[in-house]
Amino acid sequence: MTAQQEVRVGNGLSTATLTPPVDQAARNAVHRVDSADPRYKALRNFAISMSIFNILGYTVLGFEQPRTWPLFALAVGYATEIVIELISAWAYRRRPEFTGNGMWGLYTFLLPTHITALACNMLLYANSRFWPIAFAVVVAVGQKAVLRAPIRGRMRHFMNPSNLGITAALLVFPWVNVAPPYHFTEEVPDVFRLMIPFIILTAGTTLNAMLTKKVPLILGWVGGFVIQALVRHFVWDVALWASLGIMTGVAFVLFTNYMITDPATTPVAGWAQFMFGASVAAVYGALMFFNVVYTLFFAVCIVCLGRGVLWWVKSVRERSRQRQEALAPVALGTAPATA
Repeated sequence: MTAQQEVRVGNGLSTATLTPPVDQAARNAVHRVDSADPRYKALRNFAISMSIFNILGYTVLGFEQPRTWPLFALAVGYATEIVIELISAWAYRRRPEFTGNGMWGLYTFLLPTHITALACNMLLYANSRFWPIAFAVVVAVGQKAVLRAPIRGRMRHFMNPSNLGITAALLVFPWVNVAPPYHFTEEVPDVFRLMIPFIILTAGTTLNAMLTKKVPLILGWVGGFVIQALVRHFVWDVALWASLGIMTGVAFVLFTNYMITDPATTPVAGWAQFMFGASVAAVYGALMFFNVVYTLFFAVCIVCLGRGVLWWVKSVRERSRQRQEALAPVALGTAPATA
């Protein structure tokens, strides 16, 4: 916020536009991410897990995308994130968030993008064409600067990045598909095939329990998923084991532990987490009733969008209430006199 102030220069007066020192400091300050911060540890461990899983996927498990694509996806994601941050910093007259702390600042700034880019490339299958994957990565990273809502006093993005990027690619390019479930275990011997979901489940659950604290969300999601399967079975005679069998696959375990639990776009309070997960399961069941494909991704998009709309409605109501309270003394004729 700027103000016209009179500044004495020598014996005369000069009018200049000055910025209060506090605001100037706020614009120039760059938050340093502490290595002991649980949020940093969560991002770091998720990024390491995704990297290791991709390396094993191309060397052991049987990923079918070209081996250079993860590197291309990371390059597109990094470039998009940096360009958007430079534009935002210029527009708001502040320092870019990745500057001021050297390579450490750049490294911590790009951790979310690292996870998002690898997830989009890993979960989409576009045959031999990379540009749909690049489109998904750009949408996933870029939407964070556009789809924002006033959440707890701050403007924050509310759409799950990688989930929205994947969904956008599936809608824009009908010939693009999600990665087939079998490619997560295609080249693994049958003896070890059952171990992969348990390993991923153990690692993901440990991360969410110790760092992201998203266990209530997982419980709401898994419990709601079982309930919607039971409802579909007893009401519409859907095969129960077919409805529940998806829970044993690697794709479902990855979605549960690494996609739906995104810390930046999910609630913090335990009860709110539980309701978020249960809501995704309920929307999933409704979409399955209408035979909608790619149901998991659409369900998360719908719930995140609804959450963002609710935050905007809450903000508008709060502003309206404050405006009415400010106008009440004037209407009653009790406003304080001003010189």
